[in-house]
Amino acid sequence: MREAGVLEQMSLFENHMPQPLAARLRPQSLDEYAGQEHLLGKGKVLRRLIESDQVSSMIFWGPPGVGKTTLARIIANRTKSVFLDFSAVTSGIKEIRAVMQQAENNRRYGERTIVFIDEIHRFNKAQQDAFLPFVEKGSIILIGATTENPSFEINSALLSRCKVFVLQALKREDLVCLMQRAIADPRGFGNLRVSMEPQLYEVIADFANGDARTALSTLEMAVLNGETSGDGIVVSKGVLEQCTSKKSLLYDKKGEEHYNLISALHKSMRNSDPDAAVYWLARMLEAGEDPLYVARRVVRFASEDIGLADPQALQQAVAAYQACHFLGMPECSVHLTQAVVYVSLAPKSNALYMAYERAKKDAAEQLSEPVPLVIRNAPTKLMEELSYGEGYEYAHDTAEKLTAMQCLPDALLGRSYYQPDGQGMEAELKERLERIKEWKQRMKSGRSFPKDPG
Repeated sequence: MREAGVLEQMSLFENHMPQPLAARLRPQSLDEYAGQEHLLGKGKVLRRLIESDQVSSMIFWGPPGVGKTTLARIIANRTKSVFLDFSAVTSGIKEIRAVMQQAENNRRYGERTIVFIDEIHRFNKAQQDAFLPFVEKGSIILIGATTENPSFEINSALLSRCKVFVLQALKREDLVCLMQRAIADPRGFGNLRVSMEPQLYEVIADFANGDARTALSTLEMAVLNGETSGDGIVVSKGVLEQCTSKKSLLYDKKGEEHYNLISALHKSMRNSDPDAAVYWLARMLEAGEDPLYVARRVVRFASEDIGLADPQALQQAVAAYQACHFLGMPECSVHLTQAVVYVSLAPKSNALYMAYERAKKDAAEQLSEPVPLVIRNAPTKLMEELSYGEGYEYAHDTAEKLTAMQCLPDALLGRSYYQPDGQGMEAELKERLERIKEWKQRMKSGRSFPKDPG
């Protein structure tokens, strides 16, 4: 009884604590829930599962503030199961085992247990493995929420037993409706007679970038700092501008968005779109990305996607890297912009990349192919006696600076790895390579050939 009394006192105390607007306005039903029509619209699979109380283990994956935890709480309100709320931030193996034991006891009494794990990506492999046997035998229905790509952050064995539902950033109209409800609802500011121009809702929605929590928090700050007018509150453009004066860009240097943005930069440069490339560059740098990381990717791009079509691209990229090393941000942003624009406009060729990939495949499959004797070095007498280097022809001793000497192993004769596609300077290199190959073929066949193949 004492424990119940303490819990009651804590509950009364908490009820008198002011809650943030987002908490006061948390939806209690699917009809109040904003967004995710692709999952929760009438007749959609997830909505039918929730309404029929037939949920199975699942993962909610989406950016912050789109309703992952709220959706889990709605399920808790509708289900006939025991619902256990679990945080990956504060829980370890000991707590997991205790919860699993409780779930196992519930199963013996014929009760289902739904375990909701917020930020499940924070659990390490051992902690995630602790859930697996209970999910497998049906002791629990696991619902996890994560902002990170489950493919990277959740064990494949556990992930294979869960249905992944992707929650999307809320649309502008979803956020506007949510804020208008907050102004009218007594749980929000319905008793304060708040006045705000319609376009200001859109300003907050754009600032929130799909995040309902950010939208409601910004609205709350604007209302609390609004101007008193008669018996109401007026939220002006000036007040709102103060509340939205600084915005941190959505970016996690170790998360999926990091890879999404560098992919966007790379593909924009490859598609010869300097405007898009500079935009994605700015998105990364202004969010705090290490400029040396970006510079390294541009250096790689210069050879992977341009190569000998414009050899200057690599020099531009390396110079930008050095400038970033010397100066750092924000000064080096212009050097990276120079390199990014240059490589975006340069002629494109992936011939070097493909040459290595072709050679790599052969190298991996034919690791034991011997080096032809003719191109082996012979630093010792024994090696000379074994014919190392015998017949070697020094190209510089010939007028053509070429020989028909065999340099590939016998099993790989005739292989062609570097195949220039004729872009930019590679047009000249392609023509020269064709003349060299023709020259060597004529020499091997004993036919006449021009003195200078190049």
